[in-house]
Amino acid sequence: MASISKRGDYQYQATVRRKGFSKQCKTFETERDAKNWAKVIESEMIRGVFVDRSELERTTLGELLERYEHEVTVDKIGARQERSRIKQWKAHPLALRPLASLKAVDFSKYRSAREKEVGANTVRLELALISAMFNHAKKDWSMPVENLIKDIRAPKVPAGRERRLVGDEEKRLLEAASAARSNPHQLKTAILLAIETGLREGRLAGLQWEQIDLREGVVWVMTKDEEHKQRSVPVPLTEKAVELLRALPRDISGYVFGRAFPTAQALGNAFRRARDRAGLTNLTFHDLRHEAASRMAPRMNMPTLAKVMTWKTLQMAMRYYNPTAGELVAAVRATA
Repeated sequence: MASISKRGDYQYQATVRRKGFSKQCKTFETERDAKNWAKVIESEMIRGVFVDRSELERTTLGELLERYEHEVTVDKIGARQERSRIKQWKAHPLALRPLASLKAVDFSKYRSAREKEVGANTVRLELALISAMFNHAKKDWSMPVENLIKDIRAPKVPAGRERRLVGDEEKRLLEAASAARSNPHQLKTAILLAIETGLREGRLAGLQWEQIDLREGVVWVMTKDEEHKQRSVPVPLTEKAVELLRALPRDISGYVFGRAFPTAQALGNAFRRARDRAGLTNLTFHDLRHEAASRMAPRMNMPTLAKVMTWKTLQMAMRYYNPTAGELVAAVRATA
């Protein structure tokens, strides 16, 4: 049954008690609003469609992000990158809002404003984080929260990049890396390893010697399978890659690049400084992964290339394999 009690000027508390349900309370400015709310809640309980939203009313978006970071993000391969996105969200005014007050339009406005500040893919990843968090909260934590992200327009992400090293760009980039004021040998080696193996900057920066088997010629990295479970997979090393690794000094930290690049950001910053000194434009560290895939592709079939690059689908091969016109001509003539 429902009861209405006056708690002060413009404060009417409605309380609904019904067997089989937890007590529901809410305060309104008018007695009419309190009664109307109580009628709705009682009706939903009678019809068996009532959903207790009290947890959503007392939990903010920031608090849910905090829990997700500590219980879910911590076990992810890309935990460092996701923590950075969580930090961005927690600094936004939406983080102070109770979950029950959030609407799809709030995230739509966030998307539109954020697109003016950063790239579309960055916005896509930030929204994907919230979407994954809402889904996890509903399925694993039994919170009556809906995925509001699925109701808004996704950011328009540009088509896949096809930037590769052309002409003497590789030579100029390596010369600029060798001229770096700090850790020139490590930077040049990291760039060459990226071209030889296709390893991303995050994996290179966090690479430890215990992951490397120089005798077998492989690097063991963690990835996720189709069921999103982590597993260790081998990334083969070319003979040149083995030589590059053997030439690196062993640091007591156990990391391949020691203290030179403690994070992916540190390696990325060093790369960008070298790139700018070399006078190269529109080149990212990740483009070296495209370069590696495109160089390997003519020498192996696509399923093998997918295994080498740790792709889950063959469609990824088409995204990363960006042959030049000359390479396509050479491939056709090699079959003649």
